[in-house]
Amino acid sequence: MSARPQEIRRPRGSSFLTVFLKEVRENLRDRRTLTSAFLTGPLLAPLLFAMLLSFSINRELDKAEQPLRVPVIGAEYAPNLVAALKVGGVLPQAPLADPEQAVYRQDADLVVRIGADYAEAWRKGEPVQVELIYDSSQRDAGATVERVAGLIENYARQQGAMRLVARGLSPSTATPVVVARRDQATAQSRAGLMFNMLPYLFVLTIFIGGMYLAIDLTAGERERQSLESLFANPVARWKILAGKLAAICVFSAASLLICLIAFSVVGRLVPAEKLGMELSLGPGFALRVLLLQVPLIALLAALQSMVAAFAKSYREAQTYLSLLMLVPILPSVALMLLPVKAQPWMYAVPLLGQHLGIMQLLRGDGMSYQQLGLCFGGSLLAAVVAVLATIQLYRSERLAISA
Repeated sequence: MSARPQEIRRPRGSSFLTVFLKEVRENLRDRRTLTSAFLTGPLLAPLLFAMLLSFSINRELDKAEQPLRVPVIGAEYAPNLVAALKVGGVLPQAPLADPEQAVYRQDADLVVRIGADYAEAWRKGEPVQVELIYDSSQRDAGATVERVAGLIENYARQQGAMRLVARGLSPSTATPVVVARRDQATAQSRAGLMFNMLPYLFVLTIFIGGMYLAIDLTAGERERQSLESLFANPVARWKILAGKLAAICVFSAASLLICLIAFSVVGRLVPAEKLGMELSLGPGFALRVLLLQVPLIALLAALQSMVAAFAKSYREAQTYLSLLMLVPILPSVALMLLPVKAQPWMYAVPLLGQHLGIMQLLRGDGMSYQQLGLCFGGSLLAAVVAVLATIQLYRSERLAISA
């Protein structure tokens, strides 16, 4: 028996609503779609992000408070300096025969070497040199080097001041110019630097949330040869596409909403206050981000449907959309490599405008009506163009041909 044509009955309501409800109902039974849209991206990404960030912060803070075991070569030449290091929480260890090789092999993060001429130069009042041997490419060494270097510099300033006093001079003589730093960053704006990858994660969540649905509704039906029977119904092609796009948008929006709720919950687990930062990812932030992303949801849904329409099989569409997934990361990478002051026109560029807007919300600066209008209008215009292009593609009879 031949396969029964896939019909769209319209006893009630519009054909758009019929297609929309059909696609949503069918894909709610698909475990792969549900897992990608509501579990993998929206829940797993915030949880891993918060866990890694919390672990990194706690690890660095613990390391800053714990005593440091640092090999010291020539400790006998500078007992007072070694004593100052001990007061600062540094525990001098036995000297190493080959400190450079030890640091290279990561047997030690840092080695302090004091020259044999230290005592003689000190008595003459000449500058003395203390070597810090480390490998800057090792991330774990950074905090240790900064801590030990700070202790040695503080000791040097104290001794320099004492020399000036012994000669009847004021210690301020050695510092005719004093730099006064007045940081205007707020606790919330500093937290924005720590979460600068959030805009990309939100866009990626939208993309993944609708990707498998977009593949199945176009390339999947084309491979199963059900798209041809669907087009045989007396329904305008644009209405069929509108129903499919609406279903994709619903899944993408639901995925983003779950992600925002997850971040508002797990964000409380990040010990930002220990770094003097304030993190606000509550309902207000979530609603504003959702508003910013509404036109982007439609744009990505249209682009996914368009790209998937060029594929003749499910696997081929996955390959195409995997390459398209690289597009959302471009604004984030560009702003990290080339930090520039935001210009009004940038808010009208899709993806870039959303990135700038979310970063402003994270910093607590808010967005002006002009910036919001440009961001919303620019992405909406791009979405309309993408939808019109996809409609033209759906009018082609070749779309229904699977081979």
